[in-house]
Amino acid sequence: MQLTEKPILEVNSINQELTFAKGIHLDILRLDKVHPYISGNKWYKLKYNLLEAKAQSYSQLLTFGGAFSNHLYATAAAAKEYGFQVIGVVRGEEHLPLNSTLEFATAQGMKLKYVNREAYQNKEAAAFLASLTSEFGPSYIIPEGGSNVLAVKACTEIVEQPEKYDYICCCVGTGGTIAGIIEKTQSQAKVLGFSALKGGSFLYDNINLLTQGYSGKIYKSYQIIEDYHFGGYAKADRKLVNFINTFKKEHHIQLDPIYTGKMVYSLYDMLKNGYFGTGDRILIVHSGGLQGIAGFNQRYQKKNLYISID
Repeated sequence: MQLTEKPILEVNSINQELTFAKGIHLDILRLDKVHPYISGNKWYKLKYNLLEAKAQSYSQLLTFGGAFSNHLYATAAAAKEYGFQVIGVVRGEEHLPLNSTLEFATAQGMKLKYVNREAYQNKEAAAFLASLTSEFGPSYIIPEGGSNVLAVKACTEIVEQPEKYDYICCCVGTGGTIAGIIEKTQSQAKVLGFSALKGGSFLYDNINLLTQGYSGKIYKSYQIIEDYHFGGYAKADRKLVNFINTFKKEHHIQLDPIYTGKMVYSLYDMLKNGYFGTGDRILIVHSGGLQGIAGFNQRYQKKNLYISID
């Protein structure tokens, strides 16, 4: 698929099986089907950044992420597919053998640069970026998670008909995806962002900065749901894992434990507790990220937590 092509999106209706939420229409937008490796929202967040890198005649990308980062995984695949060299700046120390995420990234040609957590906090500082340029040469910089104004532009293309829904639900990590959805929705629906992070209230500032940068506007038509982080980023328990496995068995849709699993669990709990009204139309945006399941299963095997994978 070329960058300029618009993906053919698949929408699944799962409302007919929600016996506790009669009269509520629930659809799930399958961004996980966009591309086998540049999955979900990552295809959108990278799209205009890669086109801009080409326009500015860069031959190399440089970006940032954790050791199990969906963003590093997708950027490595995109760089190979579209003809870029790529550097991945990884938070933390090197561990061998490489986990499945970084093994895939290096197989695509990504060079890894490990940075301790204290130094990583300065990843946006001019002096730190200058030191990376000195080490690796001129590079087109893509921020952690891919969230910038160009990502917002692409993410306005995700939901084609927001007026069909009363609520649009998505996961929130760095804020780029939800900012684009908010821009496209323009208050036609309420946007609910489900934070994967503990203490996600700071996300309002991130999202407002992104929409201001894109359109000069700050919106009031969205809400960050902060109560279902399961202890924090990449944390999970047996209740969440069982929910993900049961959801897959019942609906034949794979969720991940970092983002989409927490979102859909949260949404089901809100439905049971009467957050939504009879007749409400709800769209869930499945943002992909399924590659992270292998790493999760590896990290949690001692606790006997396992998410089934096809």
